[in-house]
Amino acid sequence: MHTPGFCAIIVAGGKSSRLGNTPKAGLSNGTHTLLDRALLAVSQADACVVVGPETLPVPNDVLLTREDPPYSGPAAAIHAGAEKLAQHYSGIGRPAPTWCIILGVDTPNIAPAVNLLAEHAGAAAGHETGFWGVCDGVYQPLVGIYRYAPLRQVFSAGSTNASVRSFLKQLHPQEVELSPAHTADVDTWEQARALGFDSPQWSSY
Repeated sequence: MHTPGFCAIIVAGGKSSRLGNTPKAGLSNGTHTLLDRALLAVSQADACVVVGPETLPVPNDVLLTREDPPYSGPAAAIHAGAEKLAQHYSGIGRPAPTWCIILGVDTPNIAPAVNLLAEHAGAAAGHETGFWGVCDGVYQPLVGIYRYAPLRQVFSAGSTNASVRSFLKQLHPQEVELSPAHTADVDTWEQARALGFDSPQWSSY
């Protein structure tokens, strides 16, 4: 199945309150951090932006930006990421890819799901504007692929502390059933231990 070109936004700037404010992106399994794993999952992206604190250690070829104001939620982060990608492509003088992956930083086994979403985008009809993950009947708004231009448009205003799902529903995304093994996320120390990512690499941003 054809896999289209895509850019990517990784949402990595939450407070991690259920982890005692330990930076979620820096939780490690001894080899990789959660941020590392998210970046690996979208390693085929034409361009990738991480939305989080300016101190996040990202590779030189990865963009970094921050939602405004900080900690104003994932919808604001997606807006900031989409605008950073627009600046990037304007600066290099070429259009953005048709598709954009949205990914949270806390799903270390998500790579197979990203590949599946990209395959669905590659087979999409012209009227389909996005695909989001569903696992056991639960929508995964931070595991999806959407046409970049309409994605940027729907997040263009009013995203501070807003519901991500309320914005994404405007794109009428198609559902893609994903495995719970791939969408398992880290919100608590119990989940971090279960997934083997319970070693903080830094204590604050």
